[in-house]
Amino acid sequence: HTRNSEDRIAHPSVQLNIRRDQIFLDSFKNLYFKTANEIKYGKLNIRFHGEEGVDAGGVTREWFAALSRQMFNPDYALFNPVASDRTTFHPNPMSGINDEHLTFFKFVGRIIGKAMYEGRVLDCHFSRAVYRRILGKPVSLKDMETLDLDYYKSLCWILENDITDITFETFSVEVDRFGETEIVDLIENGRDIPVTEENKQEYVRLVVEHRLIKSVEAQLEHFLKGFHEIIPAELVSIFNEQELELLISGLPDIDVDDWKNNTEYHNYQQTSPQIQWFWRAVRSFDKEEKAKLLQFVTGTSKVPLNGFKELEGMNGFTKFNIHRDYGSKDRLPSSHTCFNQLDLPEYETYEQLRHQLYTAMTQGSEYFGFA
Repeated sequence: HTRNSEDRIAHPSVQLNIRRDQIFLDSFKNLYFKTANEIKYGKLNIRFHGEEGVDAGGVTREWFAALSRQMFNPDYALFNPVASDRTTFHPNPMSGINDEHLTFFKFVGRIIGKAMYEGRVLDCHFSRAVYRRILGKPVSLKDMETLDLDYYKSLCWILENDITDITFETFSVEVDRFGETEIVDLIENGRDIPVTEENKQEYVRLVVEHRLIKSVEAQLEHFLKGFHEIIPAELVSIFNEQELELLISGLPDIDVDDWKNNTEYHNYQQTSPQIQWFWRAVRSFDKEEKAKLLQFVTGTSKVPLNGFKELEGMNGFTKFNIHRDYGSKDRLPSSHTCFNQLDLPEYETYEQLRHQLYTAMTQGSEYFGFA
């Protein structure tokens, strides 16, 4: 702790003069020439143009909140909302339309690092793939679901069926570069190598990696460069992607009554024992566990401002919904994040249901490998 205080003394406060209507660009310009340590250890002192007011912390908090919203302003074209809702974001492969885009990504990484260093939470949520990239973990097929449901389904179909003489894919993808279609090889000479029953697992792995990571590699690299200037990689490597989201965005306040009142059931009734047990389990979870359940089913820990009635899915407002899973009673529950849907097997005891639910939501996408 003393080391931290010495670092603070060695670095004077960082003065930012910001116009409210230009908060992103003004903050970027104010911080562009600062070193990583100046930003990390210097106390931010924010002044909004034309407003008097001593920054006793409230102005800085307001600045972080406004800035974290502006990062996703479509005018900057840095991020796209994912398919499953409009509040979770993934880097935009076309961000190069803006010449400054890579320095902007580095800036965004620094801001998120600074907020984390100071223990502030931001109202920003990224795709699972981004969190996995920050943690240096490989992406999985399940990470594709929230981003592009149809593509995810077609890849699942390839894995689940014998594709001999059916598909004519090759180890390449077509990429749209500002109106021009370009073929990108997934492996050397990939466009000449057909996908077969024998090599399809490798194809799916490569195509997912390309879509989620490789297609936005430069953007993610610069984002990480900025982030790691403030928060070294080894400090966050102990977390999984669910915990990283909660670290950046904070633990949501979850009103279980509101959640329950805005849940729909399919082939279950509100009176079914499994549904009674489900809500009993939810109430037994602590704040972090409730957030992890929400992440597991909806893809994000974010609770809508006006409560669960405004939970978003792929096609607008989509209530949390629980479907009976008619498969084996030993299976773990599964989820479809584009539809905020939990598939719950007909477990025979409360203990079994709670255990299986807890296992599914805490090991997260780890069990959605390519097997």
